[in-house]
Amino acid sequence: MKLTIACIGRAGRGPERDLYEHYAGRIRWPLTLRELEERKKLPPAELIRREGDLLLEAVPDRSVLVALDRRGKEMASEAFAARLGRWRDDGVADIAFLIGGADGHGEPLLSKASLILSFGAMTWPHLLARVLLAEQLYRAQQLLAGHPYHRA
Repeated sequence: MKLTIACIGRAGRGPERDLYEHYAGRIRWPLTLRELEERKKLPPAELIRREGDLLLEAVPDRSVLVALDRRGKEMASEAFAARLGRWRDDGVADIAFLIGGADGHGEPLLSKASLILSFGAMTWPHLLARVLLAEQLYRAQQLLAGHPYHRA
C-alpha cells in the first residue's frame, strides 16, 4: 500500500517541515509528499475548484481519496488505524490524503472522497495539518503492528 499526501502550498525549511520529516521518515509504507500551487490570482470559488483539480491530478489513478476538511468526520486514532488496516487488507494499492488551500475543498473534490477527515473543530495551519497527518499515519502503523505507541 502506497500513501500520497497532496497539499496546496509549499513548505520551506523550518520546524514544521522538520517535524513532518521526523514522522514521515518512520512510516514504513511508501510515502510521497506532493506540494502544489496555483499561481494565478483567481476568484475564491474558481481557486477552490482549480486547487481541487491540481490535487486530483497529482495522485495515482484509482487511489482511495481521503480529504482533510473541517466538515469531515473526527476519528479516534484507533478507528483511523482500523480503517487503514481494512484498506490494506482489502488490497488497496494507493491511498491519497488531500489537504486543500486556505479556503478548503470544494464539493466536486469532496464528492470523490471515500473519507472526509477532520482533526477537530479548531482551524490548523496547513503545515501543522501535514505534521498531524504524518504522526497519525505513523501511529496507525504502530497500532496495526501491535506496538504500544498509542499509549504514549
